Amino acid sequence: MTFIPPDAFNIADYFLDARLRAGNAHATALLTSDGEFSYQDVYELANRFGHVLRSAGVEPEQRVIVALPDGPEFVAALFGILKIGAVVVMVNPHLKPDAIAYFYEYTRAGVALVHQDTRAAFETAADDARHLKSILVVGGEDFQRRLTSAPASLETFPSHRDDTAIWLFSGGTTGRPKAVLQTHRSFANTTECYAKQVIQYGPGDITLSVPKLFFGYATGSNLFFPFAAGARSVLFPERVTADAVFSHIARFRPTILINVPTMISQMLNHPNAAAQDLSSVRVTTSAGEALPVELHRRWQDTFGVELLDGLGTAEMWHIFISNRPGAVKPGTLGTVVPGFEVRVCDEGGAEVPHGEVGWLRVRGQSRAIGYWEEPEKTAAAFRGEWYVSGDMVRRDADGYFTYAGRGDDMLKVSGKWLSPQEVENCLLQHPSVEEAAVVGVVDEHGLTVPHAFIVPMKGPPRPDLDRELQAFVKERLETFKHPRAIVLLDALPRTHLGKVDRARLRETPR
Repeated sequence: MTFIPPDAFNIADYFLDARLRAGNAHATALLTSDGEFSYQDVYELANRFGHVLRSAGVEPEQRVIVALPDGPEFVAALFGILKIGAVVVMVNPHLKPDAIAYFYEYTRAGVALVHQDTRAAFETAADDARHLKSILVVGGEDFQRRLTSAPASLETFPSHRDDTAIWLFSGGTTGRPKAVLQTHRSFANTTECYAKQVIQYGPGDITLSVPKLFFGYATGSNLFFPFAAGARSVLFPERVTADAVFSHIARFRPTILINVPTMISQMLNHPNAAAQDLSSVRVTTSAGEALPVELHRRWQDTFGVELLDGLGTAEMWHIFISNRPGAVKPGTLGTVVPGFEVRVCDEGGAEVPHGEVGWLRVRGQSRAIGYWEEPEKTAAAFRGEWYVSGDMVRRDADGYFTYAGRGDDMLKVSGKWLSPQEVENCLLQHPSVEEAAVVGVVDEHGLTVPHAFIVPMKGPPRPDLDRELQAFVKERLETFKHPRAIVLLDALPRTHLGKVDRARLRETPR
């Protein structure tokens, strides 16, 4: 099933205005530490944001940067931008000035919405911004006056279904982030295909997310999807820690927990993990990085909550392969989401037999327009209806997919292919390993060999842990797969989207 909206289609109407027409105006939409906000509250606040942005000179199709913490203002800003036909550019509100300067120049946004608490870095970066006309400081007295005096009603702009709605940023591990231009159609399509048919969001659900709303994964799972169902979303601005997640679970009793492997590991390694009550959670999702099967096993043993791993991209927005409630196969990504088609192909584009590793190709109605100012990369990734992701997977006879790694992360060792994830999964079974990442390093003979970077469990250091881990892998995997070096780190480096930065690991002194 695919969702084909009418030509005139704006997701602000689909996700927000439609809730009022359905009689949900007074139903709770947002749960925060400062109180509850109804769909009517969000609707009126979004309309006021739209008016303020128009008065600042924003016109349809122009880009507006949103750099706000999770909360009602983020939600209202996003919908307010969409309601006037403009384009949302979501960025991390805690960026440093040099990174902010890049986004100012790259996006050519005329207006940026920033928070009072983080305004300094954005104002510093604005000194050399050629295209930026104004910074609107949410939480400041001037902005609050303008917002309060703005009308609470606003007619939603009749965008075309294939107009750009939101810029998402690719989760690559090298270079500057590149923008993926996603349409109104895409966001509605994945809502209809994944949220409604796989996770089956309903009006009784309460969602809580580990990733913040500026991540496309959370924009869907903790905002668009619950809003489409008339459900409730928990939002909190503070930094995400295992303690914070457990605290919000205890307070708000979510039914859907949106998670990532890094936090899954931290929650499991919390000293009071076994005492936590997650009985309200009917399902937990994991995406963003491959979920090691060992983490999946420990999660199930510790919390007893169904954990659904899945795969999605900004380019084919959100999740298009997922495990299903009641049909989870640990260690796999699950099966194809209705409305999408996935093929596993060789270098020439021919499908490979079941059980063989190949390149992932996917098509569906959530395909992006392309990359901003990157025609060569757009041509390489978007081939007709198909998006070629650069991920390598295998499909079994039952239609379940297993992630093998990024094509540029796969290693040819001793003439054989090695998946870093396989070695990482093995290392994570060792009781002294909290996190593991494996990359290829060229040795003194010019040969590529695997090196492992380990974050050990807390406690006194083990002097022979490196040799112990090498022996551990040799006992469980083919000898050529064992790490030739083990490097202990306090933390793994991560990209702007929170993924392990493998390029930096390759450059780490050993």
